[in-house]
Amino acid sequence: MLSSFLPMLFSKDYVGYLSRQVVRRLVEAKMIRTDKPAIVAERINAGLIEELSLEDRINDEVRVILEAFQDDMLKSGASYPEMFKKVKNELTRKYKAVL
Repeated sequence: MLSSFLPMLFSKDYVGYLSRQVVRRLVEAKMIRTDKPAIVAERINAGLIEELSLEDRINDEVRVILEAFQDDMLKSGASYPEMFKKVKNELTRKYKAVL
């Protein structure tokens, strides 16, 4: 499900590694207690992938929006890169995302 959005900065393997390290260090620092660190690491992994793939999902949504207005953009002479940036900024605000 989430892994289909992974053309992001980090590989799935690296994100998994980071998740396991976070759990290990939190347990060692006695900040959390768990008898199922693998399950905690899986949940952290899912959260990290969700956050890291947010920009990819926003970019996909921008492309869909601009495709719908392609004819209007051609008529008005609007620049695709400029419109992409404007729409992306609007969606980023809408989703309260930090990219």
